[in-house]
Amino acid sequence: MTNYINPAPTVDIIIELKDHDSRPIVLIERKNEPLGWAIPGGFMDYGESVEETAIREAKEETCLDIELLDLLYVYSDPSRDARKHTLSVVFIAEAVGQPIPADDAKNLAIFPIEKIPSNLCFDHDLILQDYLNYRLNFNSKGICFPTRPLPKIKKSNT
Repeated sequence: MTNYINPAPTVDIIIELKDHDSRPIVLIERKNEPLGWAIPGGFMDYGESVEETAIREAKEETCLDIELLDLLYVYSDPSRDARKHTLSVVFIAEAVGQPIPADDAKNLAIFPIEKIPSNLCFDHDLILQDYLNYRLNFNSKGICFPTRPLPKIKKSNT
């Protein structure tokens, strides 16, 4: 039997608070390594869909019930997480109410998108830049055109 070494699937959720002016987003301060601010999210459990993972992780880390609005992008750079190779499905969601830090969130805060902290974990600075571009370029037909080129595909010799 072949033993495959595969990336670990994760989900990140950009949570917009729709009952606040300018729809700020929720970030958590991690209490586990790597430390710093992060978009709420986590690893998929066996038997879950990515949508179920997003809803569960948002509830576990922020105590918010979310509604998924859109899929932002899938991030899979092998160096995005120093712990192991992960790929993250990133959703945009909305919620109402006051988030409360829970699970592996040491703290949380509500940030306007233009005042995001600089000490972000993983590749969350790139994700939030893509989110900002998405918000600025989303057209009335519900189509978001790419705001940066896709990475070049590496061809293998096999």
